[in-house]
Amino acid sequence: MVRYQAKPERADENQRLIEAVFEELHDREPEGFTYKVFRLDDGVSFIHVAIEHDVDAPESLQAVPAFQAFVAGVEDRCEVPPLAMGATIVGGYR
Repeated sequence: MVRYQAKPERADENQRLIEAVFEELHDREPEGFTYKVFRLDDGVSFIHVAIEHDVDAPESLQAVPAFQAFVAGVEDRCEVPPLAMGATIVGGYR
């Protein structure tokens, strides 16, 4: 899980870059993970959640060119830098 705050003037740009990642993911249909991104109601906070699945040959989100483009400039777009942390699933539905 990664959380950060974009600079207000760059939050929409950040969202467009994230949307490009999802477009590429839909085209490529990689296996081995679930990826969700949330933009919080303050308009500048984002939370990225990646869940790795137990598969024989998982693909990597890091291998997606649109994701590489997103992370290349994320620090410059942020007011509060990304903070990555592990998490344990306690429960879930769908």
